[in-house]
Amino acid sequence: MRARPTRHALVTGGAGFLGSHLCEQLLADGARVTCMDDLCTSDGSNVDHLRDDPRFSFVHHDVSEPFTTADDVDLVLHFASPASPADYLRLPVETLRVGSVGTWHALEAARRTGARMVLASTSETYGDPQVHPQPESYWGHVNPVGPRGVYDEAKRFGEAITTAYRTAHGVDTAIVRIFNTYGPRMRREDGRAIPTFIAQALSGQPMTVAGDGSQTRSVCYVDDTVRGVLAVAGSDLPGPFNVGFPEERSVLDIARAVAAAAGVDVPVESIGRPVDDPTVRCPDITAIRTALGWEPQVSFADGLARTVAWFRQTAPASLATV
Repeated sequence: MRARPTRHALVTGGAGFLGSHLCEQLLADGARVTCMDDLCTSDGSNVDHLRDDPRFSFVHHDVSEPFTTADDVDLVLHFASPASPADYLRLPVETLRVGSVGTWHALEAARRTGARMVLASTSETYGDPQVHPQPESYWGHVNPVGPRGVYDEAKRFGEAITTAYRTAHGVDTAIVRIFNTYGPRMRREDGRAIPTFIAQALSGQPMTVAGDGSQTRSVCYVDDTVRGVLAVAGSDLPGPFNVGFPEERSVLDIARAVAAAAGVDVPVESIGRPVDDPTVRCPDITAIRTALGWEPQVSFADGLARTVAWFRQTAPASLATV
């Protein structure tokens, strides 16, 4: 097992939702953190509270373009990528580049410095799964020419090149397949279910559910996802490891839970389902639970209450008391 603590971490996509929480926790653990982000899906405010820390530095850069790093970087967390359908459908080529060329550049940085490199992959590598729940041994059911293919296949390529660098060049790599994560700092216009439902509930708008809402998701609170990622980072295991909450619930149930957590009574409206929208999603976390002792600790009710509270606190004044 990799026993030494991280001294200096490079977090690509570090100003994003999940990346900013990783930066925060790494600093809390005593590491120096270099946050690299091109801000294509963020305005940088997620890390504003970290900028006064002398151990934190922000680099405005697209990881798909060449870059250099300090020689003492000993952990690379490659989390740069548009992650919501609204973003990757708006930025299809950029999404493919960051998953391919960007991953290559992150691996080269790790190769040069001798750092451990952890790739943020996704449950979307399983596509619309025909095996349920999804274990890491499942190869997936992905449509490469569908609209979601720009994200799904970028991540699948990222896994392939990460594995190649481990086998061909001896780079210390790991892969985490992250399932739906939610929590503070998600954007209202993110396009994903929970922030969309919360924004609609707090503004008194109907909650828009795709199809009949029977499709399922497994959602994990951000603090638990961060613990899982850093547990993998702190080991010497390559994975891939599923990181998610093995508790499946329908999208319609999630919408109703959001309304209850927000204390509002708003109607639910059905909208068309996106192309290739997965019918089911639930991680098998046997591998990470057995190898590293990780499993989620924050209940859905508790995590949702924290997330709704954050959205309410940061809402425009006209919505803050809804």
